Amino acid sequence: MSERQNLGRLPEGVDLPDLLELQTQSFADFLQMDVPRTKRENVGLQEVFNEVFPIENTGGTHRLEFLHYTLGKPKYDLWESQRRGLTYAAALKVKLRLRSAKEMREQEVYLGDLPLMTPTGTFIINGDERVIVSQLHRSPGVSFEEEVHPNGKRLYSARIIPYRGAWLEFEFDLTDVLYAVVDRRRKLPVTVFLRAIGFGTDEDILKEFCGIETIKADSLAEFKPAIGRVCAAAITDPATQAVLVPRLEELTKDHVTLLWNAEIRQIKVLKKAVPEIRNTFAKDRLKTREDSMLDIFRRLRPGDPATIASAQSLLTRFFFDPKTYDLGRVGRYMLNRKLGMTTDAEQKVLDAATVVRVLQALLELKAGQRAVDDIDHLGNRRIRTIGELLQNQFRIAFSRVDRSCRERMTLYELDNTMPHQLVNAKLVSSVIRDFFGRSQLSQFMDQTNPLAEMTHKRRLSALGPGGLSRKRAGFEVRDVHYSHYGRICPIETPEGPNIGLIASLSTYARINRHGFIETPYRKVERSRVTEAIEYLSADVEDRYAIAQANARVDKQGRFQDKVVPCRHKGDFPLLPPEKIDYMDVSPRQLVSVAAALIPFLEHDDANRALMGSNMQRQGVPLLFPEAPLIGTGIELRVARDSGAVVVAQEAGIVRAVQSDQITIDRNVYTLRKFIRSNASTCVNQRPLVAVGQKVRAGEVIADGAATKDGELALGRNILVAFMPWRGYNFEDAILISETLVKQDVFTSIHIEEFELEARDTRLGNEEITRDIPNVGEEALKDLDEAGIIRIGAEVHPGDILVGKVVPKSETELSPEERLLHAIFGEKAGDVRDASLTVPPGVEGIIVDVKIFSRKKVKPSTKEGIAAEQQQIEEIRRYFQTQINAIKRDRLHKLAKLLVGQKLSHGILDEATGATLIPYHHPIKRADLVKLERADLDDLHIESNPELEEEVKRLCRVFRDQIDELAYEEDREVDRIKRGDELPAGVLKKVVVYVAAKRKIQVGDKVAGRHGNKGVIAKIVPEEDMPFLPDGTPVEVVLNPLGVPSRMNVGQILETHLGWAVKALGLHVASPVFDGARESEIRELLKKAGLPEDGRIQLRDGLTGDPFDQKVTVGYIYIMKLAHLVDDKIHARSIGPYSLVTQQPLGGKAQFGGQRFGEMEVWALEAYGAAYTLQELLTVKSDDVVGRTRIYESIVKGEHALQAGTPESFNVLVKELQSLCLDIRTERTKA
Repeated sequence: MSERQNLGRLPEGVDLPDLLELQTQSFADFLQMDVPRTKRENVGLQEVFNEVFPIENTGGTHRLEFLHYTLGKPKYDLWESQRRGLTYAAALKVKLRLRSAKEMREQEVYLGDLPLMTPTGTFIINGDERVIVSQLHRSPGVSFEEEVHPNGKRLYSARIIPYRGAWLEFEFDLTDVLYAVVDRRRKLPVTVFLRAIGFGTDEDILKEFCGIETIKADSLAEFKPAIGRVCAAAITDPATQAVLVPRLEELTKDHVTLLWNAEIRQIKVLKKAVPEIRNTFAKDRLKTREDSMLDIFRRLRPGDPATIASAQSLLTRFFFDPKTYDLGRVGRYMLNRKLGMTTDAEQKVLDAATVVRVLQALLELKAGQRAVDDIDHLGNRRIRTIGELLQNQFRIAFSRVDRSCRERMTLYELDNTMPHQLVNAKLVSSVIRDFFGRSQLSQFMDQTNPLAEMTHKRRLSALGPGGLSRKRAGFEVRDVHYSHYGRICPIETPEGPNIGLIASLSTYARINRHGFIETPYRKVERSRVTEAIEYLSADVEDRYAIAQANARVDKQGRFQDKVVPCRHKGDFPLLPPEKIDYMDVSPRQLVSVAAALIPFLEHDDANRALMGSNMQRQGVPLLFPEAPLIGTGIELRVARDSGAVVVAQEAGIVRAVQSDQITIDRNVYTLRKFIRSNASTCVNQRPLVAVGQKVRAGEVIADGAATKDGELALGRNILVAFMPWRGYNFEDAILISETLVKQDVFTSIHIEEFELEARDTRLGNEEITRDIPNVGEEALKDLDEAGIIRIGAEVHPGDILVGKVVPKSETELSPEERLLHAIFGEKAGDVRDASLTVPPGVEGIIVDVKIFSRKKVKPSTKEGIAAEQQQIEEIRRYFQTQINAIKRDRLHKLAKLLVGQKLSHGILDEATGATLIPYHHPIKRADLVKLERADLDDLHIESNPELEEEVKRLCRVFRDQIDELAYEEDREVDRIKRGDELPAGVLKKVVVYVAAKRKIQVGDKVAGRHGNKGVIAKIVPEEDMPFLPDGTPVEVVLNPLGVPSRMNVGQILETHLGWAVKALGLHVASPVFDGARESEIRELLKKAGLPEDGRIQLRDGLTGDPFDQKVTVGYIYIMKLAHLVDDKIHARSIGPYSLVTQQPLGGKAQFGGQRFGEMEVWALEAYGAAYTLQELLTVKSDDVVGRTRIYESIVKGEHALQAGTPESFNVLVKELQSLCLDIRTERTKA
């Protein structure tokens, strides 16, 4: 394919980041798999172990310490795990040490298998590919809110929300008293809480909030400034101890005179009188810290005996114990940022200073010196990625391990115990298995096409554990917020109940270490745009003014306009260049990957753009894909980052190309051929290179599903005309030419999977066999001798795929059969047919059959032993060739480095100790073969330590590669010797794959990229379609009325530009918000010799007459969506009935009937169609006797209707009887 011509005018300031980094980086940080044990940071899994261990017994005599963890190698590789229906996981082992005063015992303890992430960011769980969706949730920290009381008064509150632990809230009531609410339970005056957490006296509290100063006076006149001030403590008469002025009383002239007369010469007053604090003290009846603690204890634990110790421990457990209360690094970061504090990030529990600062900020808020927080702002919402979600699951698991470990420590004799006896590994593995299998955030991957995969991995969900629920989420949470700019796509979100709760990450966005979304900007310094790129989170961005990416800039980076449109918070001011701080890096940074694939997005209404980005994910991979004539320039990146295409790891020359394998020098790339995806579409990789071709590292060497020449290709470029055609394209119906069917333009392959297990039952073993009772030879013609269908057979609904017989239960046998059974033992007649058959609506060709069986014993026959031996030898041969290739490569690379060098020490043979290469002897190429027997860690090269280090590094890499292959070889051989792993009770499992080629047909749904969707209404012969002046018939006719009301004009611009570039033989990129202008499209149409307005005179294919008006004609990129009529069409004759009502079941999956409901009954009543109505309500529904009778009469050829009583009438009678109403039905004698 020719290089795409970019029609955008703006330069790309920064490359797109790796689009799957959100998943892969997070998991890598969690696991730290490639980091040496001693250098692992305190994050992820390491952090969980450090939090839980050491675990001590109650006496403190023994402690269980954590040393390090290791991950084994996965038992089966990725594809093998998928093929066998297993989990792709590695064994997690922990080195623990049990330490006592006398001795230390160390042991490696197995904790279970941890699923590993595949290179494309997914997990294989029980053979299914799953994605863990990132969760958008409210950030821990502090938030300030306001609520308007019905009487109009604004009530302010502050909440300290920890990462885990109890919430602490402060709120005002109508009388301006400040209350603390602990763990969303009882309210208490905030002064009580402050006293309990360490402010022992009221003076301490007043110092923090009001400040205290002393007024001294030597004369009554000098006491005058005290008038109107509030006294900080109660003032008593020194002589009588009577209270002259109560605490927090405002001093009047009379008070001052009274104090002077009582010979009091100094008084403590508040620096600033805070009325809210005075009101709170007025409500607070308690005086001491102990009373306050006991008061809190009684409120939180009513009924429990209150003591100082228990009250102290309760408070500690709530807010000051790292095991139960954790602000997290994020919580502490948010507190520091919002409150202007500098507390250490590792201080994760609450402290008195933080509580005071929060209360001070709340008082500032009430005084109007501070703004309320916006909880929908992305500065207050953060992302939990896979690493963090998994870490939380491990926390839950290890809190259980901790408990069970302490229990076991009390039960066991610890001096004779090993660590593995104390740790219950099942607690860990069950939590992890549950998370991957059942969590709301662990989802079956949407694998319709590569874009669907990628979007699923970049999805953000506000639902899930600890998040919102659909019912409770209001409009504000779902709405687009100004802080989403460049972080969350404002367009791509589902239609329906999840709208706004499920979003997609924008193209350039990334997630920082605190979990906040950052987006890149170009720095502007002294009115000049620099090349420096800075990532800003939403809260930091609020401080700056940011120019748009399309602001006019000269070559030196200076703004060309006097005032530039900018963004600042939620506003769009026009600012002079000197007031601008940053500039967007690209116009597409606003939208997600799917929306960025829509050309002319800027000309589409947002509602239709939403549908367009969602429908691209439903495009079925076609048999002959085609890249769009008009792309947006990111098609290559999406195809590559999604993992759909195969990319060369190293540069080299192509040595061999087969349909399923490409060899480039030493690297062998295996291609996936006709694999079924999660959505039953077909994944098939095709080589793009030829033997002898030179390949660069990172070059695409094979196409995958829905890609063409390394670019994403979800549909086909189709010649369309916008015009009505004899009413067939009324509303959203679409008319297509028969050419599209004949030439397989929209043909796709779909693969269905069917599975059958033979189990070990109470009555005996089920058996997979060809010998099925009461089945004719015709039905068995495609089964092999084992009863399994042959590959290549054509199957239709009802055909047998796998024959299976199961033992009949005793109850199914008649007394005579039971007697014969007892006399003669088991007979062939004691089994019934339970074969796997093709369900209705499925037909196709058998493309693959997989048989998994348990290996009971070693092969007994000579042939069996020989066959097994041959398989093992083939495996060994294959791996030996791989290892030899690595050794040749090693020799070649070592020769480049070492030939001609001299050694400062000789090299010895590891086994015999003989000298292989003497020192000070120049190394020849022949000497290098000997190095295989030597330990090269002892290699010393004369006066070249850098080269010495490089050689050692190379040898380590090659040694690791050889060890890896040897491990895989042993694993494969072991598999052949042991047989397949199957669940308990399963003896044999057969999986059959049926592939069907589906051509486009009436009823299929197709769509463009602009939300312009429709259903095929008619397939017209090519000769009857409207045709161009040169005789070319158009391929699709669309209704022009679908454009104006929906305001997706992008499709019209695409039509015009598509026509021009097709004629010119170009492929173009029209980036979003920077696409081709109307003038440029006119220019291209002119250059192609086409009408400038994009409209031309068409003629009717049926009559040959010209149409009245000129018609808009051009090329649009059209996709066939996964809503295929073959999957939806359904009819029932005889099928299953509901047990209670005896009415037919509903739905295609149950082979159910169509509901004839209340309104349909009215329609028939209106026409007086009594007999039709009677048969619908009785013999076609729940008249059990009547329906058998009518079946017999139809079979006999008599057409008589005898309706009986419907079962629903009997159900009604029974319900009335259950209400103690004696209702009986009596038949009247005719």
